[in-house]
Amino acid sequence: MAFPCHDFQPLSSGAVLTADHRTDAAGWRVYCETAYKKGGRLIALWGSDERPQGEGYAIHAALMASEGIDCLTLPLEAERPAYPSIDDLFPAALRMQRAAYDLLGIFASGAADHREWLRHGAWPAGFFPLRYDFAGDATFPPQENTYPFVRVAGEGVHEIPVGPVHAGTIEPGHFRFSVIGERVLRLEERFGYTHKGVEKRFERLNLAEGVKLAGRVSGDSTVAYAWAYSMACESLAKITPPPRAIWLRALWLERERVANHLGDLGFLANDAAFAFGLTQFSCLKEDMLRTHHTLFGHRYLMDAIIPGGVRHNLNAQGMARIIAEIGKIEETLPILKEIYEDHAGLQDRFLGAGRVSPETALNLGVTGLAGRASGQVWDLRVQLPPPPYDQLDVHIASSQDGDVAARVAVRFDEAKESLRLIHLILDRMPGGDIWTPLPETSGKAFGLGLMEGWRGEVLVALHSDGEHIQRAHLHDPSWQNWPVLEHAILGNAVPDFPLINKSFNLSYSGHDL
Repeated sequence: MAFPCHDFQPLSSGAVLTADHRTDAAGWRVYCETAYKKGGRLIALWGSDERPQGEGYAIHAALMASEGIDCLTLPLEAERPAYPSIDDLFPAALRMQRAAYDLLGIFASGAADHREWLRHGAWPAGFFPLRYDFAGDATFPPQENTYPFVRVAGEGVHEIPVGPVHAGTIEPGHFRFSVIGERVLRLEERFGYTHKGVEKRFERLNLAEGVKLAGRVSGDSTVAYAWAYSMACESLAKITPPPRAIWLRALWLERERVANHLGDLGFLANDAAFAFGLTQFSCLKEDMLRTHHTLFGHRYLMDAIIPGGVRHNLNAQGMARIIAEIGKIEETLPILKEIYEDHAGLQDRFLGAGRVSPETALNLGVTGLAGRASGQVWDLRVQLPPPPYDQLDVHIASSQDGDVAARVAVRFDEAKESLRLIHLILDRMPGGDIWTPLPETSGKAFGLGLMEGWRGEVLVALHSDGEHIQRAHLHDPSWQNWPVLEHAILGNAVPDFPLINKSFNLSYSGHDL
């Protein structure tokens, strides 16, 4: 049995890696049980095909502890790869385990659910797309695939299927409601309808090329993904970007956070029939996106961050434009917050809707904004602050109420705090270079990147063989939070689902690579 080392190693411009080791099946289970008892959380679980290196398969887990990140690797035999399930400890692991089987054929022994998760008949049973000998450009005729939804029986109970195709511009997801009258007794989700082969595509890229794809995993979080990916590259290459590049990354991450919060605050009002809020917040967000395009070449800041630094600098005129812009938002935001709080119709829809208690949030491992709105006072920028956040004294916005109103309030408070941080970042921005080239790497290496995106913790794990990517796993916080939505809707009326769903605003794309 292997046990973690405790020589704390800072990731490149990021959090602290306290353990990175291999173990056997007994050690895997004991380690996860110990982490659970100490209050640790599962960040991500993923598999890899190690056969090209003369081994079998492996299952990996990243666990969050108070002092840092523990990474655990369990080698598996090539013929019948199986490992002990951990979904009884970390419920969020269940869908990750199902995805690991669909993609690699790695079986979680003792799991509560072995139904397919990502395979919708796009490839035949017995084929596993992330195995090294699976051709990424392979095509197959449609396969029959019937998903066994859980049925709820009883007098007056009926089902309402919603999706996977939705009205408007939205990615596919299926929601199966079991209801009595208008009250929801059960919700079951199904995703994976547009599995794009993103992780397979990484196998054809080198480390420098991968950042472009990483930034497109979930477009509204491109800064978080590109920073986490670059952090992973810099970690395995053992370099640190120039200080100015790190501060520019933080500037963009906070602007990404503000823009998304503004957009959500508008759409939440619209879902409660208050179009005025949508109009006002849409204007504020649009101004930010236009500034992004003018100063940094893309409305959503895609391709701004690269391994070793950043592509774009910021001059005095650009700083002046940003200061003027955020001054307008700082002036308008409190006014709109007061309007929201005084609007009886909004509060009637927000208060009590979609409540997730702190106890439920803790048990299910809710992360990010949704977690902070349900009493989980955790933010990487505070507990494990990467530079320059270790110099910014970030204030955590949180609530114990856990309903739509709480998630709205946390958005207002986080947007206000991000505007304060943007001022500090601009005031303290150091001079100097904005990029350091990645050195050539050789041999097998592992790099990890973790960043607090606006939804929550974005993780990127890179397994490389020299300059090329052997395995890339990109983890969106929506993996933790989508299952929570099934609990949040219970006892609520069906018409409240769009509002509750939007209050989480989880990623379909980041959940279905």
